[in-house]
Amino acid sequence: MQKRFTEFSTGAFLNLGDESLLQAYDLSKELGHFSFIMTQDESATFSIDGIPTTVPPYNILSLTPIQHLQYVEGRNLKVFQFNREFYCIKDHDKEVSCIGLLFFGNEHIPIIPLTEEDKEKYELLHQVFLDELETTDTIQAEMLRMLMARFIIKTTRLLKRNGTAQKLFKSKIELLRQFNILVEAHFKKEHSVSFYAEQLHKSPKTLSNSFGKLDKSPLKIIHDRIILEAKRLLRYTDKSAKEIAYEVGFDDASHLSRLFKKQTGVSPSQFKKEAELV
Repeated sequence: MQKRFTEFSTGAFLNLGDESLLQAYDLSKELGHFSFIMTQDESATFSIDGIPTTVPPYNILSLTPIQHLQYVEGRNLKVFQFNREFYCIKDHDKEVSCIGLLFFGNEHIPIIPLTEEDKEKYELLHQVFLDELETTDTIQAEMLRMLMARFIIKTTRLLKRNGTAQKLFKSKIELLRQFNILVEAHFKKEHSVSFYAEQLHKSPKTLSNSFGKLDKSPLKIIHDRIILEAKRLLRYTDKSAKEIAYEVGFDDASHLSRLFKKQTGVSPSQFKKEAELV
């Protein structure tokens, strides 16, 4: 089952369906759009950026356009796919935009469990989506965007309820979010904590102290993002180590090689060979 909304004036689209929407990802490739995958009474298995990931029954998986997805198995899934043109006009909203808590570059891929009460609410919302996709009039686009906003707001609340967010002060959550947004935008050129601290109007020491309750320092978050991009380029492109190093902001490939080995335990060339065997 697949339903699709398109808006030719903006290029916006929304797909709503089941696991058939994921058949195009039988081999790992970049998503290219935002996605929510909701399991029902069975678990589902994926490879996300080369990492095997199992989503338990009645959970929601949130994915961003830059992630590489391979659909391994899973039945009775509910899948939502949409592009920036459909929803991300809401980027000014801090928590529920396409740079919000579900998408801003979480340390872990958001997998959000549902309670019995949550299941009923999402089932009802899913039915309203289906009804609206059958209604073609001048306000259909706005109605679908309102429904997606509701879906994202509800899911963001669950993430905050179940995730590490509830363990931290609100101000520190916002600082972490802003830091991750900046890293996502600048990591290919800026590798120093001082650059991001300046953008946030903090001293490097204050920024590091603010992350004291997290498992990662600001520098580790920057390095992890660089290594994630290097892994993607090694796994999914034919670019040389030198080309990849330049793309993520290193003038000397040996600098990336040292960081890569420190972070992963293997050299970039070893990683590429091992990825080709999988």
